[in-house]
Amino acid sequence: MTEAALDRLACLAGRSWRVSDLPGGLTNRNLHVVTDDGLDLVVRWALGDATLLGIDRDAEAANTALAAEAGVGAEVLEYRPELSLLVISFLRGRSLEDSDFADPGVLQRAADATRRLHAGPRFVNDFDMFARQAAYLRTVRAQGYWLPLGYDDHAAAWADVRRVLTETAPPTVPCNNDLLAANFIDDGTAAWLIDYEYSGNNDPCFELGNTATECNLSVEQVEAYVAAYFGAVTPARLARVRLQALCSEYGWSLWGFIQAAASPIDYDFRGWGLQRYEKAAATFRGPGFRRLLEEATGG
Repeated sequence: MTEAALDRLACLAGRSWRVSDLPGGLTNRNLHVVTDDGLDLVVRWALGDATLLGIDRDAEAANTALAAEAGVGAEVLEYRPELSLLVISFLRGRSLEDSDFADPGVLQRAADATRRLHAGPRFVNDFDMFARQAAYLRTVRAQGYWLPLGYDDHAAAWADVRRVLTETAPPTVPCNNDLLAANFIDDGTAAWLIDYEYSGNNDPCFELGNTATECNLSVEQVEAYVAAYFGAVTPARLARVRLQALCSEYGWSLWGFIQAAASPIDYDFRGWGLQRYEKAAATFRGPGFRRLLEEATGG
């Protein structure tokens, strides 16, 4: 990112500003820009091949604006697809870490933010992890990318998960679909959600399951999170969230293997993907897998 590119932004025209890097981002470089006249914003510079990863940058920008309308996201100030730049307002607070979810207050605020998003305006696109997993797997095979031995051994079990979750699917809601800890901004009073690259209307339990596995929530924390979101825990809700956590692990692991081969970012994407695959494989092979399928049909 050069100063010349930032100078092309309309929101910075005629202003003096200073810029610093923000941590995080595996498909973006995020810049914190503060102007001398008080404008405080984040510039998201998209990196890598969005096509390989199935990212729709136009949908990302539109859904970011809709999340702000729902009262849970940052305001979109400018979108410049020709520059691969999305400019949003800076949210004051701190990015969460996995360990923060041990605090019941943090967990409750995260659930509240998720519920606000889900109650907001519908997004401009849909998200289906089963379709995305199939697309990612086609990409891996077509490009000859590395895949762990045994990945395809779970195809029949994956089909069973798809059948159960599809037959019992609730109405879809606007979801972020990538709520790892760092995508929660917490100010001590409320939480906010950022990064809508993979957003789309989806099963709300995928959102909860994705957070549960990405934030490494304990069994007890998953139950507390489900209770905080729904108001009560039932065996069917809990099973559905756990199956959607499995979907997150099995599907997103392929994202990691694609990134390992194609991303310009220096990061252990293969290790990232393998960690998620191994969690999924343990669930597929585990003694409780069939019971999860049965419980998820209980309404």
